[in-house]
Order: sequence, then C-alpha cells, then structure tokens
Amino acid sequence: MTDPEWEQLLRVLDGELLDPLPVAFIIDSPWLPGWAGFSILDYYASQTRWLEANLRAVRQFPSVIFLPGFWSEFGMCTEPAAFGAKCVFPESDFPFVEKVLHRLDDVDRLVRPNCRTDGLCPFVIKRLEHCRGDIEAAGHRIRFAVSRGPLNIASFLAGHTEMLIALKTEPAAALKLIDLVTDFVIDWLGYQRQRFDSIDGILVLDDLIGFVGERDFRQFVLPAFRRISAALDVRIKALHNDARGLTTAGCLAEMGFNLFNFGFEHGLGEIRRLAGEPVVLLGNLPPRDVLAAGTPDQVRRETRAMVESVENKRRILFSCGGGMPPNVSTENIEAFCQAVRQPAR
Repeated sequence: MTDPEWEQLLRVLDGELLDPLPVAFIIDSPWLPGWAGFSILDYYASQTRWLEANLRAVRQFPSVIFLPGFWSEFGMCTEPAAFGAKCVFPESDFPFVEKVLHRLDDVDRLVRPNCRTDGLCPFVIKRLEHCRGDIEAAGHRIRFAVSRGPLNIASFLAGHTEMLIALKTEPAAALKLIDLVTDFVIDWLGYQRQRFDSIDGILVLDDLIGFVGERDFRQFVLPAFRRISAALDVRIKALHNDARGLTTAGCLAEMGFNLFNFGFEHGLGEIRRLAGEPVVLLGNLPPRDVLAAGTPDQVRRETRAMVESVENKRRILFSCGGGMPPNVSTENIEAFCQAVRQPAR
C-alpha cells in the first residue's frame, strides 16, 4: 500500500467524503494466482511469482486500494500449521488442513505455538523480509499485520461442526481452546508489527463467528476479539466476516474494530445502522455471482445500484462482499471502478 493510499484510508476513517469515491478489495491466493496465470501451488512455492503477481495487480489497478497489500499467506494453512496441523497443498486447488483434535478434551495437550519458529509463520515473515526492498521500491509499504481469527483457527484444529457443537456441549473445553488460540493470535500479530515498523493496522479474518448466535457470540467471541483489539495500538483494526454478519456488526464497537468487511447478503444501509457511524464499511457487491460471473455491463449496473443504495457515502470503501473470489477478470474490476466513480445522476 502506498503512502497516498494509506492516507486515503485514514481520511475515510476520519469521515471525510472522498472524490472520487474510494474502491478497495481484499486480495489473496483465491484470486491472484489464477489472474496472474500461475497455479495456486506455484504462487505459494515461488517467492518470485508471489511478488510478480502482487506487483502486477497494483500496477494494473493503480486507483484501487488492495488490502492488506502484499499479503504473505498460505491460505487457511498459515496459522493451523503452527499447531501441528497437517496441511495438504494440491497443485491448482485451495490447500486444506486436517484437524489435530479428535476430542475437544485433547485441548489440554496443546501448547501455544511460537510464531517465530513454528509451522508456516516464519516463512510468512521471511517472504516479506526478502521482498521488502522490491515492495518499497515500487512505492508500497507493509501496512497490516494479518491473522485468521480465534474461532476460525480453532475450527480447523477441532473440525468446524465439532467446534460449533462444542460451544453448546463442552463450553469449558471450547473456551480453553479459544483462549489458547487467542493468545497465539495476539503474539502473531504483535510479532509481525515488531518485524515491520511500517505496520499500523491489523486485519483479522474469521467467518466462523458468523455462525454463532448472539448469546454464544457474547460468551465465546466478544472477549477474544476485545483482547486482540486491546493488545495492539494501531490506527486501523479491520475485521473480515463474510458469513452472516448482523451480530458481528452490532458488536463491532465493543470488539474494538473500526473497519468491517462483510457478506453481500446484508445491505450497506443495514450494516451501517447496526455498526454505527464511526465504522468504515468494506463491501458489498456479490463476489461470485456478479463480480466474477457477470458481464462488465452487469457489474457496472449492479455496482451503480449498490453505490446509490446509500445516501451517506462517508466511511465506505466500495468493494465486494468478502475477499476477491477466483476468476474475476480485469474487465470486471475496471467496470466496477468505473461504476463507483460515475457521477451521480
């Protein structure tokens, strides 16, 4: 992310209405490798191809803010690998994780990983260190520390269905696992900031919290995210949850997050009412069915309808409802940008 882009983000956070309206997308391995012409495995395995894909994106779309910007990651494997999870990397499909806890009682044998040495975490750091010179030579800086969220990671360790059931049937063990993972996330985010002095934001991604009812949200989710937010003194605290996000939106102030990327099922106006005026919204065109599968004309039409659905356009980064999905074409991204910046009728 360039200095002017970072300043744009801060101006949006401060409530300034930018002209033209800002466009931002979360981009990572579901989209970048295919768009750049690489296999997913080549993208992970080759530092050169990873850097090339990210540089091509920021040069192709200079008016778009890409979040978090030069994201060093290995899909959903990044954090669970530190806990000893087996990671499976197909050539041209998303990697996946095999669970390590076959009974939630086994949480007592887990210890907090050392993010400096364990799993894929040191490879994330080394990739950024090795590429930092090229990133900064292109006018960009590493602005965000990034991690999957506590319930997201816990669900990969224990199984998604098993984790959700455990909130009801084994709450003490579930809370112990969530607390352990939260300790790791805080350490992991803090370590990234320690290694890169340009970091002044965090991005935490957790879709599992969208499957949790309000009572369980307050018991299991809210305390963990409060701890994460309180642990890091940064200006932008971004949360991604593109599963059902109404409970999350209503709790953002209590959680301590000020930027929210949510699913397309919820309108900008609905999320604004729940989240309040101080929160920056990042969304929310349907990513797969419109941005990826639509024609450029359909993208322009649906994007314009999204922009016009809200009268007050302050503290909105126009985007899709979630991260950039696979198979989004250059033409459709350009159509999206044109529609956002089209003068109001």
